[in-house]
Amino acid sequence: MRGGPASYLRIMSTPLHALRRALAPVLPERLRGDRPVVPVVRLQGAIGVGGPLRPALTLAGCAPQLERAFGTPGAREVAIIVNSPGGSPVQAHLIHRRIRQLAAEKELGVTVFVEDAAASGGYMIACAGDEIVADPSSIVGSIGVVSAGFGFDRAIERLGVDRRLHASGANKAILDPFSPEKPEDVERLKDIQREVHEHFIALVKERRGAALDDADGELFSGAFWTASTGLGLGLVDRIGDLRATLKERWGEKVDIRLIASRQPLLRRLSGRGDGVGAELAGEALAALESRALWSRLGL
Repeated sequence: MRGGPASYLRIMSTPLHALRRALAPVLPERLRGDRPVVPVVRLQGAIGVGGPLRPALTLAGCAPQLERAFGTPGAREVAIIVNSPGGSPVQAHLIHRRIRQLAAEKELGVTVFVEDAAASGGYMIACAGDEIVADPSSIVGSIGVVSAGFGFDRAIERLGVDRRLHASGANKAILDPFSPEKPEDVERLKDIQREVHEHFIALVKERRGAALDDADGELFSGAFWTASTGLGLGLVDRIGDLRATLKERWGEKVDIRLIASRQPLLRRLSGRGDGVGAELAGEALAALESRALWSRLGL
């Protein structure tokens, strides 16, 4: 056997999806079998932030699409488009884990394509890919944790409003926006942020490994970069786009199949008489929160 037993063992231990991806570009199209199918799932928007008319990017919302994509007959790999400024770290991690579970279960490779941004929780989702491809101007990184809020204690004082707060438990009213901020409350919040940040860093290191270059110590500072710079830092694997990459990998006849979400439109449009005002207010607040996340990236 050419290459000897060691080469044979390396081949036998290589995941099936990795062999498919490695061999696809060098095989003539007639030897690649029927028209290759690559299902595509789009994960877009602020994570965990949504309203009645703007579904949030959550595991519950995208799991059906992911399961349909990985269950597509004849799929050669799964492509995932990520366009998110971040949001809930819990939902980002749940989505990341579900992608990895399905990839292992179906033995399919995953390529992530970044559009405007894969930042913060969006980058956590992107790390579920075996390969990350981005436009040169895409924003990537922002590996950090942020909490934001408002303090209304002085405002209600000027208005002559009394704050009547009754709580059982010494820390039940922590960070109440209508009470003066306490240093011990802030320190407690920072402890939680540090813990979440450590989880995020560990995940990125596990998925990106030796590709990461943190020579200047900025990689995990919460900073973000264009993908052109991120390529040198190991945050992305290549510069490109979905269609060109998949055609290069699987041939001109590749069937790029978008797996659309199935929103219950009739249910959303029915029975809205009494709560329209409240729903529109909720939608406006969700839009503002989403806008704030994007604006932190200058987008």
